[in-house]
Amino acid sequence: MPPGPVPPSPVPSGPQVRPNIVFVLVDDLSNDLVQYMPNVLKLQKDGTTFTNYTVTDSLCCPSRASIFKGQFPHNTGIIKNHGSDGGFRLFHSRNQEQSTYATDMKAAGYRTAFMGKYLNEYFAKLTMGTGKPYVPPGWDEWAAGGNAYDNFNYDLNENGKVVKYGNKPEHYMTDVLSAKASKFITTTAATGQPFVLEVSTYAPHSPYTPAPRDAALFPGLKLPRTAAWDKVPENSTWLPKSMKLTKVQIDRMEVEFRKRVQSVQSVDKMIGDLRQTLTTAGIADKTLVIFNSDNGYHMGQYALPSGKQTAFDTDVNVPLIVAGHGVRAGQSVEQIVENIDFRPTFTDLAGVAPSPETDGHSFKPLLAGEVPADWRGTALVEHHDPATDPADPDYQYDSKNIPPSYDALRTTTFTYVEYVDGAVEYFDRTADPYMLKNVAGTLTPERLAELRTVLRGMATCVGADACGAVSRKIK
Repeated sequence: MPPGPVPPSPVPSGPQVRPNIVFVLVDDLSNDLVQYMPNVLKLQKDGTTFTNYTVTDSLCCPSRASIFKGQFPHNTGIIKNHGSDGGFRLFHSRNQEQSTYATDMKAAGYRTAFMGKYLNEYFAKLTMGTGKPYVPPGWDEWAAGGNAYDNFNYDLNENGKVVKYGNKPEHYMTDVLSAKASKFITTTAATGQPFVLEVSTYAPHSPYTPAPRDAALFPGLKLPRTAAWDKVPENSTWLPKSMKLTKVQIDRMEVEFRKRVQSVQSVDKMIGDLRQTLTTAGIADKTLVIFNSDNGYHMGQYALPSGKQTAFDTDVNVPLIVAGHGVRAGQSVEQIVENIDFRPTFTDLAGVAPSPETDGHSFKPLLAGEVPADWRGTALVEHHDPATDPADPDYQYDSKNIPPSYDALRTTTFTYVEYVDGAVEYFDRTADPYMLKNVAGTLTPERLAELRTVLRGMATCVGADACGAVSRKIK
């Protein structure tokens, strides 16, 4: 039976600052793009950067479900972008939308808004039996698209009414979302009601469409070649030892990387514009601005063409930057944080108890420079049933070298991976930061048994207490 709604926490009483939240979630952004985003770099200078932020799955829909629910994929049941084991339709049919961070915050007295990309398989015209374009529970303002990766010629469901956008420069998706977000901030600030706003861009997801004004920027920009460029890790259990990138792949990635850098310019401008809107509205000091990505992206590392889904840091370790009310400026935090932590963090900021169904913990103390003694020791990454369907927007169209299903532990110092066929990998990221040598064969049987026990415990845990307790068993 699908889980029912979780009763909301009571609205807190007594005077306290309950900050607004502006959550900018981008699609497929990797750490190597941040250097081209001056407003994000300014946000970093003004706030806190989480260097070990790790996604629960390097795939759009499972990651986004974890954000909304505060749960690992094994508890949301969303392990794919579409079909019988993932996507919006499964999320909806399981009644997952009845209890999310949106319903929590609305019950806590916040005004809520969502704009942009929701979950895969959601389309603006879907009615889901309501008789009009469907808007999920918990959202006061709603402007969501469907398959709008081109950023032009798309539909938005705007509060139950479908609005069509064409191919004029002013119809570029990120700019449209930015304008709507600024309007929401301005109008809500005038009421004095606290708010949470998620702006979820399609950029820089393929086809990496930039705003027309940015399409000629960065001429001659070359794809970065790190130490992992075109190298299969030693003792890899799933990548062919002799695999090398082809000239066609390299030439295509050179163009793709430049387009990715161009496409994030509109995101960067939006962040600058939204922060200015907050200042103009007089609420910048009462607001947190959060910059994050649903997953990372590899381009040429490990001899892999453009894509994601692996347990390499390129794919699972992505930017999380927070600035604003109560956040220490210029701070770098190394503690492990995951996307299951957004929901309990938001309710903590609102002054209400977290939903009992969440697996994560509030990282509010970390923003102020405080480290809870019982903070987790490891992140869990779960990637099952990889995107091998050509209908999937994340289908790896030019390479069959996508990883088998796996579960992984990622700590501040190592990554341990168990694949569905029983193969294991262990990367000592202190000695080997680019993850170029699998040294699982050097581990003692006792150490392997310990890692397996913790991984099995993490991959089956339910609830913040249980998941936190297992995560602290790792060393």
